[in-house]
Amino acid sequence: MTADCLFCRLVAGELPARVVHETDSVLTFHDIDPKAPTHLLAIPKRHYRDVGAMVEADPGLAGEVLAAAHTAATLAGIHTSGYRLVFNTGADASQTVFHVHCHVLGGRRMTWPPG
Repeated sequence: MTADCLFCRLVAGELPARVVHETDSVLTFHDIDPKAPTHLLAIPKRHYRDVGAMVEADPGLAGEVLAAAHTAATLAGIHTSGYRLVFNTGADASQTVFHVHCHVLGGRRMTWPPG
């Protein structure tokens, strides 16, 4: 855990979260600033700065985060209509919380290109 990390504090129970799904290694919860009708975040409970750091340190954990994101999409009822998974990696990609997280977006038609 990193003491100044918002998501580490959520994992530690120091801050509230609207949890959708939880495993031993991943926490999935509602984003507090949603960009779609359904906007969830799937995060590893261990701190990694971004998806690249997580994959380098523990490639299997990436699969666990993706599985948790899919489970959360299923629980939210967006798995059949479609959903988008997004990892913003680095400041130029608009990563604002430097604890790897997967955005699970759905509940409306997504456009392309996204940004």
